[in-house]
Amino acid sequence: MEAMKTTSLRALPARTGRKSKTLGILLLAIFSWSWLPGFQCSDFTAKRPATAEEAAGDSGEWSYMAFAKEFPFANNLLIATLKTSAADLVAQCVISRKSLREIDWKRNLVFCMFGALYLGAFQYWYQVNIFKQIFTGVDRFTSQPWSEKLQDLPGLKTLGAQTALDLGMLTCVYLPTFFVFKACVFSDTWDATAWAKNGIGAYVKNWQKDFYDVFRVWGPADLICFSVPLWARLPTRHVVSFVWTAYLSFAKGAQK
Repeated sequence: MEAMKTTSLRALPARTGRKSKTLGILLLAIFSWSWLPGFQCSDFTAKRPATAEEAAGDSGEWSYMAFAKEFPFANNLLIATLKTSAADLVAQCVISRKSLREIDWKRNLVFCMFGALYLGAFQYWYQVNIFKQIFTGVDRFTSQPWSEKLQDLPGLKTLGAQTALDLGMLTCVYLPTFFVFKACVFSDTWDATAWAKNGIGAYVKNWQKDFYDVFRVWGPADLICFSVPLWARLPTRHVVSFVWTAYLSFAKGAQK
């Protein structure tokens, strides 16, 4: 009995340390968001101004479509977090055929945190806030009917530029960030240099296949995602991202 107590007490600091590390990473990330140009914590609850048609048609009943339009950032953060976690569970339970008892929850935590911090917050910041500043006429182009979009040459050039820039972000920021997140969660140390070293090492080791996969999946997908209205940009992206994340989880999610 005493031996069991001793073992439990020895294991407690390790478990507490892992929880503290996770909490610390989340708090650091939230603090860091406030330094991003054009990003504010108030974005989470910020409402998009309603159009005259929306105001006239407001019946007081809750509608997801209305929520997504009025609170685009909160909507994206919610979808991104739940989607990445769910996609990993699909990969573990359906593709790898694990039972509920065999689920690797630490691996799921990698995707949950990555979904919230990168896909939910950072991706919204640069694909909506920053792209609107870099590329003029985005609102006008995305609000047009498809028949008019196909005839809008300046808008199509902007669409191509956004796609090219996003592919660069995916290959040079998204992939290394994912591998560093994974190294952080699976690591037993607080040494950030070790997380970066292991994460970047995995990124460099797999870059050829990963780049190929990114271009063949996200090249066509971005052309669609950057064509829809801004409030629907990231929710549309998450449809493709669910399948992509399930693949990423199956191929690279487990600790190796």
